[in-house]
Amino acid sequence: MDDASALYLGLISGTSADGIDAALVRFENDKPQLIDALAHPWPAALRARILAVAQDETRLDLDAYGRLDVAVGQCFADAAHALLARHPGHASAVRAIGSHGQTLRHRPSGEQPFTLQVGDPSVIAERCGVDVVADFRRADVAAGGQGAPLLPAVHAMLLARPGQSRVVLNLGGIANITVLAANGGVFGFDTGPANGLMDAWSLRHRGQAYDADGAFAASGRVDASLLDALLADPYFALPPPKSTGREHFHLAWLESYQRAASLAPADVQATLLELSARSVADAIERHATDAIDVLACGGGVHNPVLMCRLAGLMPTRVVTTTAEHGIDPDYLEATAFAWLARQRLLGLPGNLPAVTGARGPRVLGAVYAAPR
Repeated sequence: MDDASALYLGLISGTSADGIDAALVRFENDKPQLIDALAHPWPAALRARILAVAQDETRLDLDAYGRLDVAVGQCFADAAHALLARHPGHASAVRAIGSHGQTLRHRPSGEQPFTLQVGDPSVIAERCGVDVVADFRRADVAAGGQGAPLLPAVHAMLLARPGQSRVVLNLGGIANITVLAANGGVFGFDTGPANGLMDAWSLRHRGQAYDADGAFAASGRVDASLLDALLADPYFALPPPKSTGREHFHLAWLESYQRAASLAPADVQATLLELSARSVADAIERHATDAIDVLACGGGVHNPVLMCRLAGLMPTRVVTTTAEHGIDPDYLEATAFAWLARQRLLGLPGNLPAVTGARGPRVLGAVYAAPR
């Protein structure tokens, strides 16, 4: 298939595991252009299993791990089918699917650093009849990198402006920033929690998978004592490159602070929102002092309380979403994994060593062939 006419499909379920994002992408002058996208829901029971494992609440034996890997792969294939069903004329033009999978553990430091995603790519390739590129993070980790974030290269490609410093802020379960320097330099890192802790607390105390419109947080009051304790976590003071995930910032971490148990649930939620906003704003102040624009993407852009608080903490900056710059904030991550799949097939690097700390550029991902 001629790559100039080929399409790619990106799949990802983020830290919050709130659904599988699927993006159908074409390329113009090597830049990804979104054709269409959708969010495919997880079955409730499977999402509960994923979250329990990701938050270290459940230990899996090998049989349970194998079943989960296949079940997640089946759901990823369903998401791809659902998107392609809306474009039957395009299905035969899809050169490859880039599947991030679902992260269960991300521990890129220590003697044996690793990152672990599930979602069997062979299952996706078999069910979709399309080659799958997956396992994007491990080559960077093997090269001494964090394996994350991997989006900054795409952020730079789509949103950098010569002579202007700006920040792209991804508000997923975890927040990460990409600093696009005026001189063309790019770096970034995970700042800490964005939606993940708030989602988990909302599910426990309201039975809702997320805090719709930030109403739960808005009904409470920030507790300064708890906030100070949370912000004292050593992760926030670490210099980049750094990355984190739900295996660190989860409910057991929150509940290790006894103050949380003495507060009304709404006050804890308000404090968690302030934690997300403060840790992001502090990171930008330290590492992107001259940035004027902060362009947000990810699920957090739909939380008006969070967005308002971010703007309030950064009064000298213009806080908007990528939508105002022609980029759908909900599907930028899935678009990036379509780009990463194409990079792999072209034999080109997908990481930015200045971001991840890897020893050098690396071609990321492995190819899982569809039946011929």
